[in-house]
Amino acid sequence: MEKIVGIINDALYGYILIILLVAGGLYFTIRSKFVQFRMFKEQLKVLGEKPKDKNGVSSFQALMVSTASRVGTGNIVGVASAICLGGFGSVFWMWVIAIVGCASAFFESTLAQIFKKKTNDGCLGGPAYYIESAIGSRKLAVVFSIFLIITYGVGFNMLASYNLQSTFSGYSFYSENAKIVPWIIGAVVAALVCLCLFGGGKRIIKVTELLVPVMGVAYVLVALIVVGMNITALPGVFKRIFSEAFDFNAIFGGFTGSCIMFGIKRGLFSNEAGVGSAPNASASADVSHPVKQGLVQMFSVFIDTIIICSATAFLCMCSGVEPTKALEGAPYVQASVKNVLGDFGPLFITVAMSLFAFTTLIGNLFYVDKGINHIIGHTPGKKTKIFTNIIASMLILIGAVLSADLLWGVADITMGAMTLINMPVIIILGKYVMDALKNYINQRKQGRNPEFKAKDIGIEDKVDYWK
Repeated sequence: MEKIVGIINDALYGYILIILLVAGGLYFTIRSKFVQFRMFKEQLKVLGEKPKDKNGVSSFQALMVSTASRVGTGNIVGVASAICLGGFGSVFWMWVIAIVGCASAFFESTLAQIFKKKTNDGCLGGPAYYIESAIGSRKLAVVFSIFLIITYGVGFNMLASYNLQSTFSGYSFYSENAKIVPWIIGAVVAALVCLCLFGGGKRIIKVTELLVPVMGVAYVLVALIVVGMNITALPGVFKRIFSEAFDFNAIFGGFTGSCIMFGIKRGLFSNEAGVGSAPNASASADVSHPVKQGLVQMFSVFIDTIIICSATAFLCMCSGVEPTKALEGAPYVQASVKNVLGDFGPLFITVAMSLFAFTTLIGNLFYVDKGINHIIGHTPGKKTKIFTNIIASMLILIGAVLSADLLWGVADITMGAMTLINMPVIIILGKYVMDALKNYINQRKQGRNPEFKAKDIGIEDKVDYWK
């Protein structure tokens, strides 16, 4: 099974997704005249806006849900694995995919807002909705929703559960009871997630709104302390990043194991720009103009890769611990912080990994909920929700004891399938985003707080919210 999954992954990430994501991101960047740079101040401006309806979801809350899913174990384990397997140059290519990915995130999240639908439980939207409304294909929209559910409810959540319990592997109580402890940790995590799920989408939003900023700031501060204590190593780290990133003889000598492949693969896993996940959260935000949420979601990619992933990378690279295949993943991070901060280091990483994994789990299940809503056409009934919540919790329990390589592989494949559907669609529908962006900028120039109407870009017959 792992061999088959590996062959498919090599094909997907060897060329297909790299070309699609980089070319698509560059296309959106150029078409929008570098929106991620020229409107950076505007991103910060709209971030703090309150929803029109006091019971609505704010831009910040929607940002925290999407960031909860993005900022997870991949920011620690994934980055460390990329450095161990692909070298320091992987970090450069993670930055590249994040920068161009910001433009992709802007387009997909703006589209989610434009084509969202109003329901009794708030607004629903995302790739499945703009595929169905603007492309006119119900079948393709359902296929996307199925991949979304498999990716986040099965692949990523089982992987997050495994990564969470594996952070305890360095402790004596774990090694002495290696067959039982993963099951116990998995059961505790599954129970806590189940508690959040039965509280509904609002509880998920409240939990992520509280935990994501706290854990993100604490993690970055510790990384800065480690770098500060080894500041003399920084020039050498930067030199090595760029020299390895452009060592083309090594790269093309074995591309599927190169820093480019690992950097882009882990960068995609981490920030998910262009995948079609974050738009499901974006659509729930109560904003006066779709472009506002597109700008906010660009900031989520920046937080995820440029800040959090870079924190992990520099924490490890400045620690003096040389990356090896044997240290792949969490062990490399724990060895790095222990080398600098002593016994406090591994303990902090255990806490950080646990919080990252937990918010990833509940953020992912927010997406799963939206995928189910789309397929059945309405909010699931009480019995259906109980059933899906129990299944989701059971998968988290089982994921804690499965093979990490298999889980990484399955998650990469299903996320790749989502990307293969979403990226061509947002390229086709990009004209609507550009019309909305032009409308937004014109209103700003007039000194107005931008407000959107479907007639502004001639799509009254395709939407039911902005009329």
